[in-house]
Amino acid sequence: MPKKVKPTENGKEEGPVPSKQVKVEAVGGASTLNFDSPGSLFKSLISPIKTETFFKEFWEKKPLLIQRDDPALATYYQSLFRLADLKSLCSQGLYYGRDVNVCRSVSGKKKVLNKDGKVHFLQLRKDFDQKRATIQFHQPQRFKDELWRVQEKLECYFGSLVGSNVYITPAGSQGLPPHYDDVEPGDLLYFPRGTIHQADTPPGLAHSTHVTISTYQNNSWGDFLLDTISGLVFDTAKEDVELRSGIPRQLLMQVETSGVATRLSSFLRTLADRLEGTKELLSSDMKKDFVIHRLPPYYVGDGTELSTPGGVLPRLHSTVRLQFRDHIILTVGPDQNRSDEAQEKMVYIYHSLKNRRHTHMMGNEETESHGLRFPFSHVDALKQIWNSSAISVKDLKLTTDEEKENLVLSLWTECLVQVL
Repeated sequence: MPKKVKPTENGKEEGPVPSKQVKVEAVGGASTLNFDSPGSLFKSLISPIKTETFFKEFWEKKPLLIQRDDPALATYYQSLFRLADLKSLCSQGLYYGRDVNVCRSVSGKKKVLNKDGKVHFLQLRKDFDQKRATIQFHQPQRFKDELWRVQEKLECYFGSLVGSNVYITPAGSQGLPPHYDDVEPGDLLYFPRGTIHQADTPPGLAHSTHVTISTYQNNSWGDFLLDTISGLVFDTAKEDVELRSGIPRQLLMQVETSGVATRLSSFLRTLADRLEGTKELLSSDMKKDFVIHRLPPYYVGDGTELSTPGGVLPRLHSTVRLQFRDHIILTVGPDQNRSDEAQEKMVYIYHSLKNRRHTHMMGNEETESHGLRFPFSHVDALKQIWNSSAISVKDLKLTTDEEKENLVLSLWTECLVQVL
């Protein structure tokens, strides 16, 4: 989002006066987006383009530039991240490489100007002003609440991780090597994955700031096939003795294994036939990976409602409903506590209510899963809860009243259901 240079009395240009802002969150810039639901947020983000038109004509097909002469939207976009925000962020302990990159495009190649260790704002501003370097800030949603709010809703909408980066480029400079589009404050530019592009800041502007938001990495049909094939083999091998028979002696020691292609082709046809009549696929990693790495629900305050169950304890005659539905997944998989041939299916519930916002999309940061596991006999009762706007505990499809109460009590303890 370009920022105009302020002319001085003698006609010369000077950069913007450094902000005295201390807090990371910018004041003003009330949201013009609709956060009522994930769908409404996306609809308002690409307005006036219709959602159906976007996915039919542009999604994964071609770039789209949405130009909007909307001062309110421009002000809101400019509030998402400012150069002045970096001053307070640096005081929180940012590091080169992990959080910030400083770079320039020299002769069409990226030149990294990072220092070692912690980022100091005065040095960062010096490189920005004197070396005309672009500042790249990784995953600003870790610190900027409004970006957290936007990206959390987009993760719900796409069912995929959503990351972001901020690029701040001085006037007359280019950050990363190439594209060309005049983008004004409040505009939105969509690129399909793999589109080559670069950003320039024209002379006459103090600097430009743009936020890139990306999603759908490792979310292809190929990824999904790799994820589900192991579960399909697991189920089929229980009934097909041929899949459980040993491979030829010394097969793993051979350089060429073309002789087994016919046998593998036969197995794949068997799997394909079974797949045709399968209603549920066992997800190996994709579902779990998504939910344990995504943002927690956006909240204002201390987030107590995400970690401490509220209201009355659920009982047999209680009516309950699922809450934070977009942040919970139900998946079926082999019992992870057993590795023998008698391994049985279990139902796993994973949620992101306790995820750490400050490690979102940071790669090597340690993450842990949060959730519950139940015997496979509980799957129908859990689906009842998932598919109902509200349900009486006594109507759950379980054998005993004790099982019904224990199931909803476990979900309530994790803040996944509320008692009406």
